[in-house]
Amino acid sequence: MPRKPRMYMPGVPCHVIQRGNNREPCFFTEEDYRFYLVCLGEACERFGVALHAYVQMTNHVHLLMTPASESGISRVMQSLGRRYVQHINQTYHRCGTLWESRHKANIVDAECYLLTCYRYIELNPVRAGMVEHPGDYAWSSYQRNACGKYQAYIREHEIYTQLGRDPATRQAAYRDLFSDALDRNVLHAIRTSATSSMPLGNDRFREKLEEALGRRVGYAGRGRPKRRRNPDAN
Repeated sequence: MPRKPRMYMPGVPCHVIQRGNNREPCFFTEEDYRFYLVCLGEACERFGVALHAYVQMTNHVHLLMTPASESGISRVMQSLGRRYVQHINQTYHRCGTLWESRHKANIVDAECYLLTCYRYIELNPVRAGMVEHPGDYAWSSYQRNACGKYQAYIREHEIYTQLGRDPATRQAAYRDLFSDALDRNVLHAIRTSATSSMPLGNDRFREKLEEALGRRVGYAGRGRPKRRRNPDAN
């Protein structure tokens, strides 16, 4: 069965998930986390991709990125895969693959879902029971987006900048977004879109995509989410 082509569009944000092979760990020490971020930041700069939010979990990574070109994200992920896997294999005297064969990626309706995806990504450690608050987790963009901690590789999306006229105001407004838990139906929509590589957005967003692409596109299902054994699995 042929692989479903990924959909990338210049200027449209995309939620990317990269998992360890067989869901095994892909980070082993703090140096690994740091080196991954260096590789990611340098690849984003080289290929014209803006990184807005991220979280590095033990065995997977979530990224929210906006490419300047259709090929930008693919090139970032290819570069990141080669460089980081080489580091891991050399450091730990291993061989073979580290990541699943393909990363997952779905474009996001920025007007409706961008800040929700920020929250979804940075709340991963909380849903996993690793910390009680996203600010307690070291390997995410929360400290940058919510508290202003310097992270050279993060670029603010226009919708994020609309939260306030200055950095302090934006960060305070962003922290307020975390006062309420994500709605269960929203979680279901984000997960369904991510796992099936389908657009996350409303009907108007879909119509715009289809007009731009000149074809119909697959779309995540709506309605009541199915029951899951572990609702916090990411």
